[in-house]
Amino acid sequence: MHIFCIFALRHENGLNPLKLLLMNLNAEFIERTETLFGKAVYDRFAQALDEEPVVSIRHNELKRFSGIDGDNVPWTSLGCYLAERPAFTADPLFHAGCYYVQEASSMFLEQVVRQFVASPVRALDLCAAPGGKSTHLHTLLPEGSMLVSNEPMPLRAQVLAENVIKWGRASALVTKNEPADFASFRNFFDFVLVDAPCSGEGMFRKDSFAVEQWSVPNVRQCAARQREIVADIWESLRPGGLMVYSTCTFNREENEDCVEWIAGNLGAEVLKVDVADEWGITGSLTTKGLPVYRFIPGFTRGEGLFMALLRKDGDASLAQPRMPRLKVADKIVKEEVGRWLREPGMFDFVMSGETVVAMPKEHTAAMMALCQKLRVLHCALPLAEAKNNKLLPQHPLAMSVELEPSAFRRVEVERDKALAYLHREALLFADEPVGHLLITYKGVPLGFVKNIGNRANNLYPAEWRIRKNPLEL
Repeated sequence: MHIFCIFALRHENGLNPLKLLLMNLNAEFIERTETLFGKAVYDRFAQALDEEPVVSIRHNELKRFSGIDGDNVPWTSLGCYLAERPAFTADPLFHAGCYYVQEASSMFLEQVVRQFVASPVRALDLCAAPGGKSTHLHTLLPEGSMLVSNEPMPLRAQVLAENVIKWGRASALVTKNEPADFASFRNFFDFVLVDAPCSGEGMFRKDSFAVEQWSVPNVRQCAARQREIVADIWESLRPGGLMVYSTCTFNREENEDCVEWIAGNLGAEVLKVDVADEWGITGSLTTKGLPVYRFIPGFTRGEGLFMALLRKDGDASLAQPRMPRLKVADKIVKEEVGRWLREPGMFDFVMSGETVVAMPKEHTAAMMALCQKLRVLHCALPLAEAKNNKLLPQHPLAMSVELEPSAFRRVEVERDKALAYLHREALLFADEPVGHLLITYKGVPLGFVKNIGNRANNLYPAEWRIRKNPLEL
């Protein structure tokens, strides 16, 4: 049975997490953490827990927009802190994938990738929902890379797919599998990120549920599950490949102890990442010289995070799957959908049922191999549904940075109409031609409508729609 920990269960319950924290902080947690941190560090940390958590976002560098500004997050070129938390649901650019609301400490992943990944890789984000680190990786990995974003829990996997699609990269797959399901993909990945489900101590000042549910048995259960997850995926990482291991918790069992277990039992070298002293990042609290990176509130401007980078012992080439027999789009279809893309020559046009999918040529074989053995929610770039001898453009195309700007008639709308579109209301574009129109806000695509004259059928995905009345936003 799949065991998941408090981080995976996190939810908003309407209570003030700071007050709840002060009232109910577990005495055993205090004792264990004070012993681990030392009294001076713990006192500073405890003071920070009584402060408001910071709000931060990370920009999508391929969807330029003039909008939200703030103080830079020092360990990333893409993130900024906001002075206050705006109503993100009321911003059409949020739904268009122009930025992602992400905890600042997690953006430290940028330092790992920038310092150690210099050429294209085949990568896996194993525990990826809701998508913060996956969307960041899509930006960070060298051009020509491919990223599989996986989440076993069905509802979280759907959220992950939505966020990956909105980010707009064609080199993406989203899967819904347990780690053990990757066993047949030996030496398949150059880079694996395990952002492991954990006891959630690092999120206490944002998450009252994690505070309420914390216990030593849960810490131990999470630590055991983390080792199981890493062991399940280890053979899928080629020798010489990189694994990032991270949690959002503080205790040693889920952090240093787990990293030492991976190195000692599976065979890996723990690598040093260069950091600036002024960032306030803390090193190992248990083993001198172990290069790991702890973000502790009161010392770094963000929530709790632990991260380590490991290189698997040995050296081996990446497994190269055979190109399967493809059902390719016919010449007429290929020519039509090819006009919708900036660089159609970069893609194979494959039929998946009635859907025309553009797959980056260098990754077609790998993507097809994954599709044959895993539960795939999203693959590459779905372009169109072939129906009644017509090609109906699909929403991922509107979100894609590969979209040719002149491929469709673009209709710029103001905020109120943009929110109505995202609410999936029927709209009227009486002065526009009949056919598929691309709705844009501040020049950024939001999605398609099919204009039929007296009304326009709203083609925004029903499961993504804003549920609150736009007039109340």
